Amino acid sequence: MRIRSNLGGPRPRAARLAVPIVAFGLVVAGCGAADGTESVEGLSDALGTSSDINPTNPDRIREGGNLRLATTTFPANWNTLSNDGNDGEIADMERPLMPRSFTTDAAGQLSINTDYFTDVQLTNTNPQQVTYTINPKAMWSDGTPITWADIRSQAAALSGADKRFLIAITSGFDRVATVERGVDDRQAVMTFRDHYAEWRGQFSGNMALFPKSVTADPEAFNHSLVDHMGPTAGPFVLQSTDRTQGRIVLARNPNWWGTTPKLDTITYSVLDHTAWVGALQNNELDAVRLATIDEAKTVRNTSGLVIRRAPGNRWRHITFNGATGSILAEPKLRVAISKAIDRQGIATATQNGLVENPRPLNSHVFLQGQEGYRDNSLGYDPAAAAKELDDLGWKLNGDTREKDGRKLVIRDVMYNDPTWVQIAQIIQQNLAGIGVGLVIDTKPGAGYFTDVIQPGDFDTAQFIFSGDAFPLSSLPQIYAYNPDDLQGNYGRIGSPALNALIDRTISELDPAKAIDLANQVDRAVFEEGHSLPLTQSEGNVGLRADIANYGSPGLASYDYTTIGFLK
Repeated sequence: MRIRSNLGGPRPRAARLAVPIVAFGLVVAGCGAADGTESVEGLSDALGTSSDINPTNPDRIREGGNLRLATTTFPANWNTLSNDGNDGEIADMERPLMPRSFTTDAAGQLSINTDYFTDVQLTNTNPQQVTYTINPKAMWSDGTPITWADIRSQAAALSGADKRFLIAITSGFDRVATVERGVDDRQAVMTFRDHYAEWRGQFSGNMALFPKSVTADPEAFNHSLVDHMGPTAGPFVLQSTDRTQGRIVLARNPNWWGTTPKLDTITYSVLDHTAWVGALQNNELDAVRLATIDEAKTVRNTSGLVIRRAPGNRWRHITFNGATGSILAEPKLRVAISKAIDRQGIATATQNGLVENPRPLNSHVFLQGQEGYRDNSLGYDPAAAAKELDDLGWKLNGDTREKDGRKLVIRDVMYNDPTWVQIAQIIQQNLAGIGVGLVIDTKPGAGYFTDVIQPGDFDTAQFIFSGDAFPLSSLPQIYAYNPDDLQGNYGRIGSPALNALIDRTISELDPAKAIDLANQVDRAVFEEGHSLPLTQSEGNVGLRADIANYGSPGLASYDYTTIGFLK
């Protein structure tokens, strides 16, 4: 599943997650040894093979303490299943609060999360049937047990059958025929109408299980978690929130049935990303995501701080607006423009010195290092782009192309962050070379998705998606086009043929065949000019040296009960 994020830090599956990068100019200052400047040790090139969290036996971790983290905005909606709450930073905050059926290791391999489920099995394939057996100790923070009814309620809400539920993603629940009580209230038997390949991700990865009090009716689903969190079920609970002060505090759950957490509290402060490293230096924060070589150098040169590094699961991209009336409504026009964007140049400018081998991400589906990753991109070819624009009737008139009296000038919208602006400036130069104008239009983080992206107030838009171990589940959410149910397809781009191919892909229970089909989907997405992947995040995290079991996890899940400070 993908969660979105307007920034580049602490979050699309559709991937929505967020953290900005601080870097000015068209090339990051001091970003590589090639220009005589100092670089920071690079990362491994492959995601899915590494995790850097200072793994430590819990016996060596002291009891208590407050882990101080940062977030860029206060949650617009604590319901991450909803379109307004489908944000990576919110999802990060809720991971120690909400149930998930599986945990993952650095390679994305799955294990049943036994705090919540004693068993999760595919018990039939014709029809497909999955049986969830819930841990008999599992309960919500209001004292009610977690039961099959919670699973049934969430499946119904996310099915898409009732359009009043403003869901972010169906996650295969549109394929579920029934959810029935099993041997007792602690067992749910889910029967599918159509096969669903990513059934393991329906309550895992970026998708948590919520109580039926949140998912039972549209009003509760859409609005009950706007101002506060509802019942939770994790090692931590939401202790307090202060929107005015920008402070969110998680504390130990006194009714937690699992291993007692080492930490007493986790505190999130709302700060612009440009202030994160300074706050870390000043002992106001304990860990922050790093975005530039200068940030990494600052952390490395500060006593008591270290850098943890493993390739990240967030990725930057450009979404095109193909809605009727948009200047980019023509697919061939979008494709031509995409061929003129130097994604390798963007990778080099923003990541040189932060990774060993800066390179663009060449898939909409898989992250580098994940099984199934292939380069399905159309390549960088400005000469071909210029010819294609000529063939489409967009002729040069001075420095800018025109057609039917309309200038080919597009408005690129992004969160007001230096790295996003830097990327836009590179694209601006690229497109100027083929006679396309680009206007850089920066927006504040607050309301970026609800007020700008969701309504389609852009020609191109930049934000971040967050991947997980269940990449196929986001295909219908982002790349299928259903005018009455956009979900994460903010560019309103697609076709019946692509919808059918996506349907085949997520219906395939053979993993190898599903991967092949997913790569066909990816190529088709490139060929329709839906969006353009840019770079995968570097995954660098600066933090205090005495923090254990936390840092840069790659695809791995955190065990929030073991995170803490060394004795």
